[in-house]
Amino acid sequence: MKIECHEFELQLREPFTIARGTTTVQPTLIVRVEHDGLVGFGEATTNDYYGITFESMSAALAGVADKVADYKLENPAELWRDLDPILSSDRFAQCAFDCAVWDIYAQMHNMPLWKLWGLNPADGYPPTCYTIGLDTPETMLRKLRAIPGWPVYKIKLDASGGIDLVRMLRKETVAVFRVDANCSWQVDRVLDWAAELAELNVELIEQPLVAEAYDAMKQLKGKSPIPLMADESCQVEADVNACIDSFDAINIKLVKCGGLTPARRMIARARQNGLKVMVGCMTESSIGIAPGVHLLPLLDFADLDGALLLAEDIASGLEWQLGRCELPTKPGLGVALK
Repeated sequence: MKIECHEFELQLREPFTIARGTTTVQPTLIVRVEHDGLVGFGEATTNDYYGITFESMSAALAGVADKVADYKLENPAELWRDLDPILSSDRFAQCAFDCAVWDIYAQMHNMPLWKLWGLNPADGYPPTCYTIGLDTPETMLRKLRAIPGWPVYKIKLDASGGIDLVRMLRKETVAVFRVDANCSWQVDRVLDWAAELAELNVELIEQPLVAEAYDAMKQLKGKSPIPLMADESCQVEADVNACIDSFDAINIKLVKCGGLTPARRMIARARQNGLKVMVGCMTESSIGIAPGVHLLPLLDFADLDGALLLAEDIASGLEWQLGRCELPTKPGLGVALK
């Protein structure tokens, strides 16, 4: 097994702003793994908030190169477990490698990954939302108008609450809204704002408080008319337990938890405890989005629009129709670099 790392700069179609800052170019790492003549791909973006750089990810993967050189791939989950003592220090790198290995493993069985897992798209799966980043009201309105007919929009909000902004956008569409505060709200405002947002057909509120505010969120759960979803509060497997009494739903980001292997366990754990599940993304190419697409039949919600925000996707293989992604039919993840 051979690991290669390739750096790319992904240009966004427009500046993308959340409560923590603005992005115009997203650096990303494409991991190419070769094993017995098959090639698998994974991806992880750099991230200032989590301290992830090209250098940190490349160093982490270099640290396991010798250990996997002669590895006989029989179960990606076992390989994840064996390497976790090393790769747990950089979950983003771990994710990219894990997804590439699952890509290869499904190719070994000559079927798309979702089919290898026994999932059935005929059972139905959710569309992805399209995210409207923070900006002036006029710009956010223009962005929404530029993508008419989308079934679900996610609206990024900040410490001001953004109720008037949501009210303005609501006049443009009957589509479902979700809002994401990215840790920017104060606890004494959440329930009042939730009541107003409920009247505007907002489906859920994502991460209203700072990541560590489990006790404060516990006081809100069951009182909000809109489900409260964890994102920054649910990064790795152990966080699911912390969210059970504090949130109604969790957003799993593959790069935060370390890939598809732990994500599937997190989904199962959440289900066992009555939590609804979303899989989200960063601003990645289709290589980083595809693993989440294969999980779609297991989800209640999806936020997998990262590649759709790019000026140009560096990968091919995913096909979208107004929020719905066709599950790939090629063996593996079904995506490749252009």
